[in-house]
Amino acid sequence: MASKLNRRFFLKAATATAFVPYFHTASLKAEDERPKIAGFDLTDTDYDPLQEWRPYTDRKLRVGLVGYGVCQFSAEFYFQNHPNVEVVAVSDLFPDRCAALAKRVKCEKTYESLEKMVEDDSIEAIFVATDAPSHARHCRLVLDHGKHVCHAVPVHYGEPEEGEKLLECVKKNRGLKYAMFETSAYHDDVYAMDKIYAAGGFGTLVYTEGEYHHTSAPNSPSIGSYKSWRGSGSPLFYPTHAMAYYISVTHKRFVDVSAQGIQPINNPNPKPNRIGNTFISECALLHTSEGGLARMVNSETYGTYLENGRVRGEIGGFDSTYVPLEQGYTGTAEGQEIVKKLGNSIRKPALPPGVEPGSHGGSHGYLCNDFVDAVLKDQEPRVGIIDALNMTTPGYYAHVSATRDGELIKLPEYTL
Repeated sequence: MASKLNRRFFLKAATATAFVPYFHTASLKAEDERPKIAGFDLTDTDYDPLQEWRPYTDRKLRVGLVGYGVCQFSAEFYFQNHPNVEVVAVSDLFPDRCAALAKRVKCEKTYESLEKMVEDDSIEAIFVATDAPSHARHCRLVLDHGKHVCHAVPVHYGEPEEGEKLLECVKKNRGLKYAMFETSAYHDDVYAMDKIYAAGGFGTLVYTEGEYHHTSAPNSPSIGSYKSWRGSGSPLFYPTHAMAYYISVTHKRFVDVSAQGIQPINNPNPKPNRIGNTFISECALLHTSEGGLARMVNSETYGTYLENGRVRGEIGGFDSTYVPLEQGYTGTAEGQEIVKKLGNSIRKPALPPGVEPGSHGGSHGYLCNDFVDAVLKDQEPRVGIIDALNMTTPGYYAHVSATRDGELIKLPEYTL
């Protein structure tokens, strides 16, 4: 499968070093009975071997893992392999899944629910990999019990008020760390674009695109989910893989949105789902807070699986989708000089021994390590609550706009 995630990554302007690809195999064992899920096979990534990981403490963060459904995410981010983590407890509502998770991560202590797990004072942090509609509520529960929290995407599923409640909870518990594990944030290109943007190598972004195309063959069954939540929303209720191509690059926000949706073309009278949605693809056009435009799309039609995007700024742009990644940046002489000075800092550093980059473009291990660093070094995680909301909530209002034939809708502004 040709995609940007399968190419070597370093810019021509950067200092040349050996390319060191990571390959993720641990979760693809023969005994793994999980159905084939698009995105889990995207494991190639690049890193700078000169930015090696160095131990900085002997302390181990005591982590609990909750949720071992169809994606088995609790074990897919390598907390169990991190040298500064001890997985002390696991939980899933289904006893067989709970037992399988405990075996997978070599943990003896299990709980029948998150509600029971949060009462365990030995746990310092919990990774929430439960159903998407419960993420915000479960994160509030963890924070209110005095524990750091990180979770799978999105922060809410078509319920902005749930995200706002979580924001207030994060404010109330400022001594605790919160992070959303958005995989696109650690794609090779987004990581590079973040560094380039911060250094001024793009100038103001004039136009941005983000795409999440989740391959689905005609008439194929949908991915299973707890209480069938995946069939209870709209495509842009799950927008973060696309919207990270602006939010994780700039850490700014969208100010308004207009969107359109499309029903299955070969089915003129599709049956509405539980929220009345009939759209199989949705496309949002947004204004950004720096005065630019962005196009974000979530499509569930047949074709190549993609989580990708591109940016165009006043003095430079980046697009690694259809060209080799080393050719991704183009810009003025000023922009080229900025990128040249950045050197290999635009490449991801090495991970701790035993922690693999994992799936979704080699992002899983990096998200785990980022969260562990956030807690143990007392620093901000890559995707905090404001970025999490700014990646998620616009998708809800985009869907509302699509149901109103593209009505322009103002978006909420979130602050800590």
